[in-house]
Amino acid sequence: MSNLVPFSNSPIEQLRRLSTCAVANAIENLKVRLRNEGFTDNTIRYLAGPPEPMVAHAVTVRIRCSSPPTDSHDYLESTQWWNYILDVPEPRVVVIEDVDPTPGLGGLVGEIHANILRALGCIGVMTNGSVRDLPALEKLQFHTFASRLAVSHAYSHIVEMSNPVEIAGLKIESGDLLHGDLHGVISVPKGAVAEIPLVAERILQREQKILELCRPNNFSIENLREAIRAFRNSES
Repeated sequence: MSNLVPFSNSPIEQLRRLSTCAVANAIENLKVRLRNEGFTDNTIRYLAGPPEPMVAHAVTVRIRCSSPPTDSHDYLESTQWWNYILDVPEPRVVVIEDVDPTPGLGGLVGEIHANILRALGCIGVMTNGSVRDLPALEKLQFHTFASRLAVSHAYSHIVEMSNPVEIAGLKIESGDLLHGDLHGVISVPKGAVAEIPLVAERILQREQKILELCRPNNFSIENLREAIRAFRNSES
């Protein structure tokens, strides 16, 4: 079963055909931001999901898990944030910053929440904290990026929504377009969405020439040096 939202040949569809590394290469080539920002570090992992990359707009929330919510309601009763989710363009990914002193004591998203979120047009979750019910998330093909797994919900509850968050070193605002796969997650600059697939394809073609020269029958140090020099010149 696939959870991909159908698109015609839109920029999002084109981005979904690229690895996150290819998207990063294109952004670096476009020089629209510094090369050491705009992506996650290794404190989160891709734990579940389909083989295709995730491309989705961020639905940002903050949660706490270590103490009960002040209104004493059960976490499943808090449905007000569903309206906010629907205000963000599809496809969506819920981005959860756990603001407890030690994130990940409990997991907000497990089998039940993943199915609810999927029904609301979300294709994944990303958190610096925990998730639960990993086999169910795998079966659902729900893109899942998290730092760890949790046994319990603990007191997980939403304390803020729609504000900027920071996950694994990546600052994310509501509505940001995110691209993620097993390598991590990168934020796609708003003004470069249409350019990235074209630039990425050109880079992949140039890389293929270098790979061809590394094969035993074609290998030549001088030819390889020339190809590397041409590749670098194309990026300057």
